Amino acid sequence: MAPPPAVAVAPGVFRIPTVGSWAVNSFALLDDDGSVTLVDTGVQRAPARIVAGLAALGKHPADVQRIVLTHAHPDHAGGAMDMAARTGAPVAVHGEDAGFVESGQAPPGDRTTLAGRIIARLQNGRFPPVAVGERLTDGQVLDVAGGLRVVATPGHTPGHISLLHEPTRTLITGDAIFNAFGLRYPPRFVCSDFRMTKRTAHVLGELDYDRVGFTHGPEIVDGAREAVRRFLAASRPA
Repeated sequence: MAPPPAVAVAPGVFRIPTVGSWAVNSFALLDDDGSVTLVDTGVQRAPARIVAGLAALGKHPADVQRIVLTHAHPDHAGGAMDMAARTGAPVAVHGEDAGFVESGQAPPGDRTTLAGRIIARLQNGRFPPVAVGERLTDGQVLDVAGGLRVVATPGHTPGHISLLHEPTRTLITGDAIFNAFGLRYPPRFVCSDFRMTKRTAHVLGELDYDRVGFTHGPEIVDGAREAVRRFLAASRPA
């Protein structure tokens, strides 16, 4: 069965599956003025799925006014150049990851493990480069559907961010936490600094929200904050 083109997470917040039913997701936030903010653009082939998801919401690429990337990895920024061309929207990413997005090269991963060194040789981490129109900072509140707060959660990449949509109390974790068959951290070998990833993810337990959307995994709409806090409490950083 084909996955739905878009899944409601909260009023005006939708998950768009781009690989499988939830293996890789983008998000669309709809504003009262009809505009759309797109969060993450999936792998390089994802834009067709994103456009289909927008169409299911009654939206067109021209309605997208901003593209926000949680970080500079190919499964999040791979479709950014294509979506920027289709929409004419500027791309926003944290300043620490901006150079990687503009060069089309992911930050180096953790090579302290054998798996990390093998993956580094097998994958070059490249994706189509795209110009960055806005460099985001921690705590910045974007004028998106009533307020989208930037929450710095570095470690997975130097400029990794999560996002809190304050009006609907919806958290988008990026890759700070996966929900792939249960809550978990991203694999060590795909993180620039795995210890920092675990340490900074704990800020997500201090925020107020009711729902959580994940780039990798289905959303949690009931007891979301409690689930995240239980996970974090059980996995204290070393």
